[in-house]
Parts: sequence; structure tokens; C-alpha cells
Amino acid sequence: MSTPGHHTPLIDRLPKVRGKLREGAQLSNVTWFQVGGPADVLFRPADEADLADFLKGKPDDLPVTVIGVGSNLLVRDGGIRGVVIRLGRPFTDVEVIDGAVHAGAGALDLHVAQTAQMNAIAGLEFLSGIPGTIGGALRMNAGAYGTEIKDVLVSATAIDSKGDIHTVIPDEMDMSYRHCGLPEDWIFTSAVLRATSGDPGDIAKRMAEIQEARAESQPIKSRTGGSTFANPEHSRAWEVIDAAGCRGLTIGGAQMSQQHCNFMINTGDATALDLELLGDEVRKRVKQHCGVELRWEIRRIGERLGHSIIGKDA
Repeated sequence: MSTPGHHTPLIDRLPKVRGKLREGAQLSNVTWFQVGGPADVLFRPADEADLADFLKGKPDDLPVTVIGVGSNLLVRDGGIRGVVIRLGRPFTDVEVIDGAVHAGAGALDLHVAQTAQMNAIAGLEFLSGIPGTIGGALRMNAGAYGTEIKDVLVSATAIDSKGDIHTVIPDEMDMSYRHCGLPEDWIFTSAVLRATSGDPGDIAKRMAEIQEARAESQPIKSRTGGSTFANPEHSRAWEVIDAAGCRGLTIGGAQMSQQHCNFMINTGDATALDLELLGDEVRKRVKQHCGVELRWEIRRIGERLGHSIIGKDA
């Protein structure tokens, strides 16, 4: 595909890479909602250096979007213009070095927790309750069961839009509830997590408790994107959603879960538009009912069919 104002196919305007470039990649295949249109070009870098070289050599006007495993992501039906970067296997290594856990940004949070457990490292059990990758956890300061990623983070490595590599510590990242203050165009590639010694049996027991709690309270077998809205100050999102009568609310094939009403699910034939309209309807009803302005926790990106609406955390 070509970007507006250019007749040369986009893929021919891109720098040479060692990784993989694919035109028209269908993103519904890689998001948990299983909805959304295609990427103009999908880039899977071979390693950190390949990614840095690509960012250094790309056209200045090229839109770049980064996705992980699509667990907390809604891609709109019109797809995403420019290049979508997905960090694959080369970014999934997890190892323990000098008592600290080193994890690639593409590593699943659950895998990081499991690796820590096998190495008698405590304090990372909460990651087993967060669907997604370490890169996504860093970008939104993900948390669960009383712990956030900032609480265990030693340092993170990220590449800026010019291809320069930075190593930063939490104090430089302006991290707060579901927020990271680093520029949106910085791409996380790895993290070092603080480790404390623990008993592997006790750690495994805590992780099992977390998994059991998730299964009982969340629709984990449905096509969902995790928590739809961040908790407002002094209350919980599901409580105000329930109070506004939105449990089970449906638009098209999209529904607010009966099991956990802050989880939005694709019941089978939802479009991205169904899901986004449902979320906006819930926000409107909650605002009318109790004056609370819910903030999207799900990242919404791309274009609606027919016109462009770039996602913002409204």
C-alpha cells in the first residue's frame, strides 16, 4: 500500500531489514478480541539492533505503531496505516542474572512469573495474573493483586523514534496508576526486574491462587481485552458500571460481561466498531448516573472504516 501523497508502494520506501516485512497483514489474527483491519505493513525485527536501524532509516513521515500480543488492544475495522511493529521471538528471552530477572519486552508476563518461580524468586507472582507482555506492562504500568510493574522495576531499555537506545530507571519514567510518562514513540525492548529470594513451593501456591481467582472472577475463556476501563479515584470501575445498569449491556456482537462487567467481550461476530460503541455507551451511562468519567484502559488504535480516528485515551 502507499501512504497519502506517495505513489511508491510503502514497502519499497522502507529500509532494508534482517527481520520480516509483510504487506496487508490481518491484525484480527493477533488480537485477543479477534477483530480489526489490516496493517499496511507488519514488521517483525530480528533483534534490537535491527529495530534500531529500521527506526534510524525509516522515512520521517512514516506512521509507526507498536503492538504486543494484542491482549489489551482494540484495532479498528479500517486497520492501521504505516508500519506496525510486533516484537516476536527474538524479544521473548527471560533469564536470571546476578539475582535479577532480565526479560525481553515480548516475553509473556506469565512466562516471567514462571521463570522467577523456577529460580526461587519471589515478588513477581502478580505477573501471572496479567495477560500480555512485559513491553505492554511497562507502557501502561500494569498491575494486579496489589503490585504494579513500577514496584519491581530496576531499569528498562527503550528505543526512541530516531533509533537511539536508552536505559532508564523508574524515577525517570513518571510511572503512576496505569500510566508511563515516557514518549509514546519510544519502544521498550527489555526490562530488569527486582528479585527477592523465596520458597518455590510458596511462590507456586501464590500463583495458583491468582490463577484460580482470575478464573472465578473474569471471563478468561472469552474473546476479551482484559479490563476495559481504569479504576476511577475512590471507586472501582466495575462497581460504577454495575450501578449504571451496564452489566450484560450489548451492542451488536459486543457485550459487557455478566461475570465481570468491566470486561468487554466479543460474543462471536462483533466488529471493532461494536466494541468501541459499547464502551462509549457505558462511559456515557456511568457519567449520567454518578458523574464519574471512566478512562479507557484498552488501547484503541487505527481507523474506522471510511474515515480516520486515531485512538486516544479519552
